[in-house]
Amino acid sequence: MTPDRIPAEGRFDSFGNGEVLFGKKKNHLPAMGWNSWNAFGSGNTEVLTKAMADKFIELGLKDLGYEYIVLDDGCYKDKRVDGMLSNEEVKFPSGFKALSDYIHEKGLKFGMYNDIGTNLCAGAEVGTCGHEAEDARSYVDWGVDFLKVDNCYYLWDNATFSNAENARYTFAPNIRAVRVGKQTVLCNDDSIGKTTTESISGEDSLLTIKDVCISGERASAEADHVTGIGTFDGTGPEASPVGPRSSELLVKLEAKEDAKVLVSVEYASGKKEGQGEWLQVSVDEEMFYDDFLEPTEAEDSFAWSKEIEISVKKGENILRLMNHRRQENTLNSYARLLKEISRIKPEHDIIYSACEWGKTQPQNWAYKVCDSWRILNDITFRVGADGDPGHGAWVEGYTTSVTTQYSKAVIMDEFAGLDKGWNDPDMMMIGMNGLDMIQNRTHMAMWSMMNSPLMLGMDLRRVNKGDEIYDIITNLDLISINQDSLGIQAKRVFSSLAKESPDKEYIRDIDRVDILCKPLSGNRFALSFINVSQEDKTDHYQVKLCDLKKFLGDWIFRGKSYSVKDVWSGEITENTTGVFKVDEIKACDNVTLIVTPED
Repeated sequence: MTPDRIPAEGRFDSFGNGEVLFGKKKNHLPAMGWNSWNAFGSGNTEVLTKAMADKFIELGLKDLGYEYIVLDDGCYKDKRVDGMLSNEEVKFPSGFKALSDYIHEKGLKFGMYNDIGTNLCAGAEVGTCGHEAEDARSYVDWGVDFLKVDNCYYLWDNATFSNAENARYTFAPNIRAVRVGKQTVLCNDDSIGKTTTESISGEDSLLTIKDVCISGERASAEADHVTGIGTFDGTGPEASPVGPRSSELLVKLEAKEDAKVLVSVEYASGKKEGQGEWLQVSVDEEMFYDDFLEPTEAEDSFAWSKEIEISVKKGENILRLMNHRRQENTLNSYARLLKEISRIKPEHDIIYSACEWGKTQPQNWAYKVCDSWRILNDITFRVGADGDPGHGAWVEGYTTSVTTQYSKAVIMDEFAGLDKGWNDPDMMMIGMNGLDMIQNRTHMAMWSMMNSPLMLGMDLRRVNKGDEIYDIITNLDLISINQDSLGIQAKRVFSSLAKESPDKEYIRDIDRVDILCKPLSGNRFALSFINVSQEDKTDHYQVKLCDLKKFLGDWIFRGKSYSVKDVWSGEITENTTGVFKVDEIKACDNVTLIVTPED
C-alpha cells in the first residue's frame, strides 16, 4: 500500500499561499475546555465524564468561556463493528449520542478523539485511516463539536508505534551524482555550493549545469554523497520550529531553448531517518516524478536510477530533487476526514485539533485544515486515574514539562492567527501533582499569552470555588488575554539569554527571564515578565515602548500615560514614562500586566 497521489493544493509548494481546504472555517479563537487524558488516561468513563460536565456548571466554568468536554483515547471498542466506531460498553454503556446529549443539555460542547493511523495510541484498531467517510457520519450523527486526531500507527511515516522503516516514504535516497542530458555533476562536500567544471563531466550543446546546492537545514553533504533530503522530525525538542525545516538538492541549469531532457540520479536507498526510497523530481514548481526508486542492494550501495523525462524552459531552470512527503502525506490524511465532514454537513463548525506532536512541522501546513496543532510530543506521560491526579513537571527531559513546551511555542507567533489557527503546547497540567501554585499560575499565564488552547487536564473534582486552583483557572484577565478578539499570539520581545533576536531564537536553557508582549483590542497590550528559571532573579528587567513598537509596529499605541493592571493582584497603577519594569521575580513566577494607553 502506498500513499495517495497528492493534489496540487496539498503539495509543499502550496503551503505558503494562505488558502484553506475543504471548507475549513476561520476566525475561531483558541478552544477552552477539558480533555480526559491527563486526568484519567484510557480509564475515562461515562460516569467520570458526566461528573466533569457537572463540575463545569458547579464551578461556573461555562460562563467564563470553557465549553468543550473532550473524550480522549480509550472510549471505543477495540475493533470496529460492521466497519463503524462504537462505544466501549462497560465504560460508556449509554453510547456516545446519549453522552453528547447530556453535555449539550448543559449548554456545553462535546468532543471526541481518533487517529489518522490504523490504530489509536492506546492500541484499539479503530483509526480513521480508510474509514474517513464512516467516521465523519458517526461524528456528525453524535453531535461532535470538537475532534482531536492523533498520529500513532501511521502508515507513511515512522510515527509512534509504527514501523521505523516507514522512513522510506519520507526521505529521498542518498544521492551521489545527478545526470541531466549529457552532463553529470557529483554531489558531495567538495562540489555542493562550489561546483566547478572539474566536478561536472560530459558536454551538452543544449544545456549547462551551473551550480548544485542544498536548500534548508535538514540535508547535508558528506564525503561522497548528500543525505537527509527530507524534513526534520519535530516530535522532540531538539530542532527549532523557526526557519527552513526541510531540504532539497538543487541543480541550477541554463537551457538554450525549451526542451525535453532526461534526468537520472546515482543513489543509495534506505529505510531509516534521513535515508529513504521515495524521490520527488520537479523543475521549479512543475512535478515530473513522485514515487519510489528501486531499492538498492544496501544502504551504502549506489546505483543509477531509471531516466525521468523533464521539461526545461529557455534560460535558468532549477531542478529540485526532494521528498516533502512527510508533510504532504500527513496534511492529506488530516484533510480526508475534514473533507468528509464538510461533505456531509457543510455548515458544521467542528473544531479540528491535529495531535501529530509537531512531527511534520505542522506550523507550515496545518492551518489549511485544522484549528490548532500540537507542537511537540505529550506534556506528560504520567497521566492520572480515578483517585490519582497524575504528575506534571516544570522541567524534565524530552517534552514532558511546562518549560519544554513553552520554550518552543513562545517563538512560533508567526504561524498563529485568526486566519490560520493556534500552536498547541498540549493540555494544561494545572492541578496535577508535581507543580506548585506559583508554577501553576505561570503555566496559565504562558498559555494565555501564547494564544494556546486552554484545555484543562485535571480531575475537576479536586477543585472548589475560591481555592487556589480555582482562582488560577478562572482568572478573568488571563482568559480575556487568551480570548481577545484580535487573536494575536504574544511575541517574545526580550530574553536574558537571547543573542540577537529574542522573537526567533530557540532557547532551551531555562535559566532566563523572558518578556512577552501581546496586542489586545481597544489599543491595549499585555506584558508578561516570566522567570523560566527555578531560581529567584533579583536583577532589574525592563522594556520600553519603543522596543515594543520595534517588534510589533502599529499594534502598539502611545499614550500620554498608561493604566497598568496586574492580572494577579488586580492592582491598577499609572505609568507616565512608557518604560515598564520589574525589579525582581521569584523562581518560576511571572508578572503579567494589561496596559491601556490614556490620552
